[in-house]
Amino acid sequence: MSDQKPVILTCAQPTGGLTIGNYLGAIKNWATMIDAYECYFGIVDLHAITIDYTPAELRKNSLSCVAQYIACGLDPKKSNIFIQSHVTGHTELAWILACMTPLGELQRMTQFKDKTKQLNHESEDPTKRGSINSGLLIYPVLMAADILLYNADAVPVGADQKQHLELCRNLAQRFNQRFSETFTIPEPYLSEQGKRIMSLQDPSKKMSKSDQNQNATVFLLDDPKIIRKKIMGAVTDSSRTIEHSDDKPGLTNLINIYAAFSGESSETIVGRFQGKGYGDLKSELSDLIISKLEPVQKRYNELMVEPKYLESVLKEGAEVAQKRAFKMLRKIYKKSGFQARIQ
Repeated sequence: MSDQKPVILTCAQPTGGLTIGNYLGAIKNWATMIDAYECYFGIVDLHAITIDYTPAELRKNSLSCVAQYIACGLDPKKSNIFIQSHVTGHTELAWILACMTPLGELQRMTQFKDKTKQLNHESEDPTKRGSINSGLLIYPVLMAADILLYNADAVPVGADQKQHLELCRNLAQRFNQRFSETFTIPEPYLSEQGKRIMSLQDPSKKMSKSDQNQNATVFLLDDPKIIRKKIMGAVTDSSRTIEHSDDKPGLTNLINIYAAFSGESSETIVGRFQGKGYGDLKSELSDLIISKLEPVQKRYNELMVEPKYLESVLKEGAEVAQKRAFKMLRKIYKKSGFQARIQ
């Protein structure tokens, strides 16, 4: 019996800072997977250019994202942290998969439709409305290539990415049926830890680093005073009773954040604040978040003054990722009918 670990891959875009939603809903859980899986953590800078961006900021954010990963507990000695554009194969496989993807499948993607509507609404230049670049449309195919290039067994996904993973699974099956068994059909990695963290200003939607209202999002690197201001200003309701209920989405979101940071159940938290007001809950939650993020911020600041170390992490991660990617790419090229390169 093989003792080889199953492969898990997950990626994040280097656009803006990571949020407590990213941390509680994803990164905190990734750190627990390292011993059980062969882990690949990618910073997908190629995905980040589907919207307007500044090259210098993209480079800076990519390195910052690596530092935040490590500060949150991702051990580069036990996992492979790499930047997508450093590994040959992502765009090559995406082209092959794109040629197997009907246009209608991409146009039906919920995230594409939502993003198109958002960009058209936010565009200050009327001439740019409706001129959505093709990268946004092809985005899910590149995401599928990211996953299949490493033949990942499992992929941690949020609710907003389930449709993309389903497309990835369909493409893997389509390729296997046409050219013989090649890809593992990736399964979603579902963790019981960490509830979905919602916006502090609109609890009907997920907390997002791209939210136009910065008070809706707590970033990992926010100053303690900013964290307190955002939590104290979070939307709740007109009632004064502290309870975990679908009828009180704002309050329930704060309780979920408290539970995720403290490790306590929502019932325990509700019981502790019986007879107290929303201000008491918000004040203690602010203290809790600040205390939990303090070591993360301290480690991040240490790492950011050591760019050579971060670059060495990326070099080692890319070397391992490239070895696996080339192995898959050779197999894919052969089955696709491409002439072997003469060495």
